Amino acid sequence: MRTAAGRVPWGIRFHSNSFPGGAGSFSFRRARPGSALSGLRACGRLVFCRLQQGRGRCRPGSEAPAMEGQRVEVDGGIMEGGGQILRVSTALSCLLGLPLRVQKIRAGRSTPGLRPQHLSGLEMVRDLCGGHLEGAEIGSTEITFTPEKIRGGVHTADTKTAGSVCLLMQVSMPCVLFAASPSELRLKGGTNAEMAPQIDYTMMVFKPIAEKFGFTFNCDIKTRGYYPKGGGEVIVRVSPVKRLDPINLTDRGSVTKIYGRAFVAGVLPLKVAKDMAAAAVRCIRKEIRDLYVSIQPVQEARDQAFGNGSGIIIVAETSTGCLFAGSSLGKRGVNADKVGIEAAEMLLANLRHGGTVDEYLQDQLIIFMALANGISRIKTGSVTLHTQTAIHFAEQLAKAKFTVKKSEEEEDATKDTYVIECEGIGMANPHL
Repeated sequence: MRTAAGRVPWGIRFHSNSFPGGAGSFSFRRARPGSALSGLRACGRLVFCRLQQGRGRCRPGSEAPAMEGQRVEVDGGIMEGGGQILRVSTALSCLLGLPLRVQKIRAGRSTPGLRPQHLSGLEMVRDLCGGHLEGAEIGSTEITFTPEKIRGGVHTADTKTAGSVCLLMQVSMPCVLFAASPSELRLKGGTNAEMAPQIDYTMMVFKPIAEKFGFTFNCDIKTRGYYPKGGGEVIVRVSPVKRLDPINLTDRGSVTKIYGRAFVAGVLPLKVAKDMAAAAVRCIRKEIRDLYVSIQPVQEARDQAFGNGSGIIIVAETSTGCLFAGSSLGKRGVNADKVGIEAAEMLLANLRHGGTVDEYLQDQLIIFMALANGISRIKTGSVTLHTQTAIHFAEQLAKAKFTVKKSEEEEDATKDTYVIECEGIGMANPHL
């Protein structure tokens, strides 16, 4: 991560309290000119990166991804310390043809090692490129992966749990954009799961923003699945591209619309959805009084939902096409009003920081920025630990160049607002 001058700034400190396990701070320390090492401190651990003399460029070091022969070594326990490291490094390995070893998988979690959703994602990437995967089993803390040519066609991943289909999409979509032919991804598991984007977020926020990179995809929700049974299925159809376009999301504009859906499924009554929606509207109107807030209560059709579930997503759209969201899932024993208020407060927090993307979109855009053909910029609120982690591995594996700096706009002077800039590597699809 760099400043405009190509150096890591002394004393810049990022706070990440938005993600489970991400509480704390993250800071960069710049080494003196000519020194051999600089330190990257993440959640109390020191990650060393060798510096090339005079350039300040982060090179593989003791805990950064390093080359052993021709295999990239990744420490899965640093920084975010969870499944995101596995998703980003595996996708980049597949795209760039880099043989990969990931050790200490999910070492930062209470149950380290591969869970069903991570295993399903790995197997899907292996299958879509005809690669070789070793050590991949539930609970494993080390895998090796040797990628081959990315192919199109139909590929299936089934977590057999409520593991998130959206996280399966995160690891596979960048890969199939550079496939030889169109792809159909059949993803099975939880569509509305904790600790992951809801499928509604993927459709309402991620899709329209990600398509600014110059690709399109269709997502057909066949069945919704909830914790703890899962049973959901989505079909994602993606056509390959020659290159990704860079994006420039730095002008937020003004909020023009607020809308959403509150849903119930299974035996839960529609009244629960109505209560969530009403509570959310009341909360938003305390802060935003001049816009109509439209949140639709929905009873999911029984043949289109597996099991019982409830939740809400609220989206704010701006005059420049920016999208922000707040969401929450119902839980046993939690009042419907509280679920609605939680989603509303999340949305309002995302509107206060002055950025152009919300806290959950930040990290999802990093890999596309790294692959794009040109310079991309996004304006964010506080840079999350997931985003810091995605940037770190995109720099290390893809050699993309990122800078993160405080926004210099006058309106952002009193806000925690940053601009993330990336000089992408201009990845080209060799099949097109």
